[in-house]
Amino acid sequence: MKKGRRPIVGRSYVRRVADIVRIYDEHSHSGLSNREILRRYIYPLYPICEKTFYNIINASADPKVISRIDEMNAQLKLF
Repeated sequence: MKKGRRPIVGRSYVRRVADIVRIYDEHSHSGLSNREILRRYIYPLYPICEKTFYNIINASADPKVISRIDEMNAQLKLF
């Protein structure tokens, strides 16, 4: 039995999630399918499969990831 396994959300993962979601949001309003957005814009920068792409889009709604993104943005505003 597993007891509440909580993976650590690292900064590089959070940065990648934020960047992929930014690219996705930028092109999703143009009427392209998710697969086409992945193929044209995301895959050349981040060579990930379609399943990983959907997992990252899902992870962007996770409260732990959201809090880390906010923390990173606040840290950048200090300087």
